[in-house]
Amino acid sequence: MGPPPERATPPVFPIVGIGASAGGLAAFEAFFSAIAADRAPGMAFVLVQHLAPDHKSILSELVKRYTRMQVQEVEDGMRVEPNCAYIIPPRRDMALVKGALHLLEPTAPRGLRLPIDFFFHSLAQDQHERAICVLLSGTGSDGTLGARAIKGEGGLVMVQTPETAAYDGMPRSLIASGNADYVLPPAEMPARLIAYAAQAFGKGSRTPGVASPQSEDVLSNICILLRETTRHDFSEYKETTLRRRIERRMALHQIDQQADYVSYLRSDPAEIGALFGDLLIGVTSFFRDPEAFAALETEVIPRLFAGKPAGATLRVWVCGCSTGEEAYSIAILLREHLETLKQRFKVQVFATDIDPRAIAQARAGRYPASIAADVPAARLTRFFAEDADGGCRVQKVVRDLLVFSEQDLVQDPPFSRMDLISCRNLLIYLKGDLQRRLIELFHYALNPDAALFLGNSETVGEVPALFAPLNRKWKLYSRLEPPRGTLVPTSVMPEALAASASLADAQPPAVAARNAGRNAPKPDLRALTEQALLRHCAPVGLLVNGQGEILHIHGRTGLYLEPAPGDAVMRVLAMAREGLRRALMTALHRAFTHHERIHCPGLRVKTNGDFSRVDLTVCPLSAPGDGQRQTDLYLVVLELAAAQPPEAVPSALAATEMGKAVESMPASGDADQTPNARIAELELELRAKEDYLQATREQMETANEELKSTNEEMQSVNEEIQSTNEELETSKEELQSVNEELATVNAELQAKVADLSRANNDMNNLLAGTGVATLFVDQQLRITRFTPTATRLVKLIPADIGRPVGDIVSNLADYGDLTDDARAVLEDLTPREQEVQTRDGAWYLMRIRPYRTLENVIEGAVITFVDISERKRGTDAVRAAGVFAEAVVDAVREPLVVLNTDLLVVSANRAFYRHFQLLEADTIDRPLFTLSGNRWDVPALRDRLREIQAQGGSFDDFALEQDFPGIGTRSLRLNARGIDPGAGQPGMILLAFDDITDGSVTHRGNTKDASPLTPEIQS
Repeated sequence: MGPPPERATPPVFPIVGIGASAGGLAAFEAFFSAIAADRAPGMAFVLVQHLAPDHKSILSELVKRYTRMQVQEVEDGMRVEPNCAYIIPPRRDMALVKGALHLLEPTAPRGLRLPIDFFFHSLAQDQHERAICVLLSGTGSDGTLGARAIKGEGGLVMVQTPETAAYDGMPRSLIASGNADYVLPPAEMPARLIAYAAQAFGKGSRTPGVASPQSEDVLSNICILLRETTRHDFSEYKETTLRRRIERRMALHQIDQQADYVSYLRSDPAEIGALFGDLLIGVTSFFRDPEAFAALETEVIPRLFAGKPAGATLRVWVCGCSTGEEAYSIAILLREHLETLKQRFKVQVFATDIDPRAIAQARAGRYPASIAADVPAARLTRFFAEDADGGCRVQKVVRDLLVFSEQDLVQDPPFSRMDLISCRNLLIYLKGDLQRRLIELFHYALNPDAALFLGNSETVGEVPALFAPLNRKWKLYSRLEPPRGTLVPTSVMPEALAASASLADAQPPAVAARNAGRNAPKPDLRALTEQALLRHCAPVGLLVNGQGEILHIHGRTGLYLEPAPGDAVMRVLAMAREGLRRALMTALHRAFTHHERIHCPGLRVKTNGDFSRVDLTVCPLSAPGDGQRQTDLYLVVLELAAAQPPEAVPSALAATEMGKAVESMPASGDADQTPNARIAELELELRAKEDYLQATREQMETANEELKSTNEEMQSVNEEIQSTNEELETSKEELQSVNEELATVNAELQAKVADLSRANNDMNNLLAGTGVATLFVDQQLRITRFTPTATRLVKLIPADIGRPVGDIVSNLADYGDLTDDARAVLEDLTPREQEVQTRDGAWYLMRIRPYRTLENVIEGAVITFVDISERKRGTDAVRAAGVFAEAVVDAVREPLVVLNTDLLVVSANRAFYRHFQLLEADTIDRPLFTLSGNRWDVPALRDRLREIQAQGGSFDDFALEQDFPGIGTRSLRLNARGIDPGAGQPGMILLAFDDITDGSVTHRGNTKDASPLTPEIQS
């Protein structure tokens, strides 16, 4: 874990990095479509997608369709502004430095590039807690390590739900790392983002400063809740770190007041675990700060092996190992150096952390394929194997060097006799007093001339006399022996080793005075009184587990226990003095077997060459609540026996044999025992040993049976693993085949894309060549496409794609129902036509039809405008000519009739109706021969008319005399002409009548011997 970079003034808005790969376009559409068009999000969005290097990216044009924000492809040095979206160009890596985007030539070969991780790392280093990352659909694990960096800086991590992703590899990889704050579908992300930003960076955001007493109380309460639930004390962490992490959790849950968050912690224990995970800074990587590891490799590791005999043990302690990357990096360096030596050494690397989830991941030794960016290719090939899911697994040759364990560096006992301790970038999060105590603890745990490896921003601080620098730049130190006569501080020992009051009393005066000066609260008189009484009256007590390991000591134990020679152990049986060990072993066994209180009075314990009478009591402990459930803890009580008369003989073993709760037997002095009493005592002791051996034998037989059963199960598991391995080999071959098929499919898809591009070009040229103005809208009546001709009718520009059609100003006069008509077509799927006129007088035929896909799905509407100005003018001219002709015919005084091909009356002038006293309703569309009571049904006239109908032509002066109802007998002369309208239209016949009755002739307005005109004709 590297040092935090120097912070520049952060921008006033958060920056959201969005990473995606395969299937990301649909996720982008859902994400940006969910941002309200009338609401500015108040943040910047930077899109990083895996793009083909040899194709021009159109991602910017595609994203513009879904958002009204300004979308642009990044250029080198471009400043990031709020409410804008930025797209990474192809063939480039991108980094954010001081609020500006910089483009870099990629150094990794294609297929190994991790552009999302690269940008997320720079985003975390530049923006810190204002960094936000969103990981969408994609394959592989790109983005997982970058998201961890953002989480380590206190930023927000959001990931798409795998169920909604087209490709769930990247989302699942990030979720498995445990760094995701929100797991949501893309459509729900913007609302949560805006709410988080408003809570964390809006008016309610807090600025660093002097904390109020109330705020300090709240912080103390939170630390107490964490200690009660997780047993880890965070009160000595830096308050700024604690406050930032707590405020981040409050923003995630939309909680404004710290007191409300304390109540929330009390009501939801799961949130305590989540806060605990946030407080653990888990930012690490393989060979982080490569130059520092290079210095460790060349300057320190050879020094550790120098002077050690063959077969010696080299011990390394990695504190705060997180998920194990640093520990494995050191183990790889040690393994490489071992291979260069011709002697054999035993190497043990102890890696510890307080996060059980991180330790579990470190033990598994499985990491995403993206670690290739941190591990050199040679080491990656040599020390890692490809996992079944595409990740990397640490090889056994490295894994066997490490032991991972959960340990609290502040409270748990430290390791000892270490040759190297690595504690990188953990001290920077702790207060100065705790840093000093840990440096003293490291000095205690290291061998003489051993090495200490710290982070770039850490130092040995106030105790430089304990270490000498080996490399100041990369913080490598060598342990020094303290000057003669100097007391090594014991305040560094954790509470598990120094919790008793007796040990506190035994501190050196200088240390006690310094601790008293540092912690001088007002004395608690009641506590002082109780402690004094306990020291004066209370017996010695030891809390042990079922294996006899000492967990806690109360009182002075020097009369009963002494350290055993050899390696230091904390087992009560190994430390018991002569005369106590056998009885203590038997009593512990009885208490463990029967779960009862065992009392052994009057034991003869040898102390400083003399014997003392000691009473021994072993009590099993029960957990409070839960029905007083039995625990694997036992209280051993030791106290000096009271003075007894000489004739009394203690028999502790008899009491043990009988299993009484409290039992005493008469005892005598050491020299006054009778032979019979001594024989009885030995017999009881022998019987107790026989019982103990019998119980031990039964336990061994039971253990042997369990081992046999376990061995059979292991053999079965081994067979299953072998079978699974064969299946994996088969699956690998199948995957290779599938990969080849995918390559073929990819080539086919590329060909289809080329065909679609060509078809798209043809369609564009077709639409532009027809000259028909066409407008495409979706189901929300938003414009999706339009032809150039459409701009003459509707004022459109390319940026209007995606806008509602009703928002666009049109050039149509007296027509404002375009939106209503389009919506009606989408509702009833019935096409509509209407003639519309522009403001400059042009006429168009507007057609609105549903837009149907090949699957017969309605996805919008198509609006076309066909120019009918010429046809409209022709129609108007024809209509005017028809009106003119009808007026002329109507004005002629000679009766005229127009017949169609079926000899039906099409029209007649007013002179015809007046002369023959007929009505228009009884004439139009009636056969000529049925008029006036069938007076026109003359065979010769019928034949002449049929001849014109069939051959065309005309006839003149056809004489006809008939008696017409109401007007008498009339002598008529008929003239007929065939009319050819042309253009394939059916012909017509014009029939004119001259009345020659009584010598009067009506022809062309001339009159011979005619009566004066009637008033109607005159008018």
